[in-house]
Amino acid sequence: MSCKTYLWIEDRKGKASYIFWEILMQQLCPDVIVESKKNNSELVKAVKTLTDEDNRYIIVFDNSFDNMQLYMEQKILKKSVDNKDNVFMVHLICFEYTLLEFDKLISWIYASDDEFLIKRAGAISAREKLIKTLHSGELNYKVIQEVMEYDNNIDDHNIEQLSAKLLFDLTRNTGFEVSKGVIGDCWIKSCCDWLDRHNNDICGLDNTRLSIANKMKSIYVGTSLNKEFLNVGLEVSL
Repeated sequence: MSCKTYLWIEDRKGKASYIFWEILMQQLCPDVIVESKKNNSELVKAVKTLTDEDNRYIIVFDNSFDNMQLYMEQKILKKSVDNKDNVFMVHLICFEYTLLEFDKLISWIYASDDEFLIKRAGAISAREKLIKTLHSGELNYKVIQEVMEYDNNIDDHNIEQLSAKLLFDLTRNTGFEVSKGVIGDCWIKSCCDWLDRHNNDICGLDNTRLSIANKMKSIYVGTSLNKEFLNVGLEVSL
């Protein structure tokens, strides 16, 4: 009997994050079985009570470092993972931050002459400074001038909330729009050919027209996913 690999996530079926993970794995790791555990607490409980020692389990749990509730649940989860030889954790801040840090995000969602590049300059600058800061290992992002100017309520938000807000503001009214319940078709489908599209119905991929497989490969290469997948031994088809 061959060993199976499961990817356990905290997101409910139908949510943007679940849809993304399901399609990502279909394209990059088609043998991996994606399973929803509905929420953080249920995911922690599932790992804690896991008795199967024959199959492999990859756990995706938000590392929202300034969310105290998540931090405490993560400590419990890590203890359970450390006690099992066939369970491994993927360390990502959150789904929204993964897309936010994607190195081609701006060039994909906006055409080179898109007016949004001007209208959303503040959000674009805040994203650049936030990602640069977190990639450097400095977690005190709430003192960054561009982030403070972008979010007047920064003191009330954690990194997951800020990432979700930034990602939505950058992608809204585009085919790449992302909210908690919706992920735009441009993330999860091959680039389309519109027979009756308007002149302004274009994005940064207008001349490239990527397949869904190539989109997922680009996201894998251009985010922290490539490092994390290697760390847990996930083999990716590129």
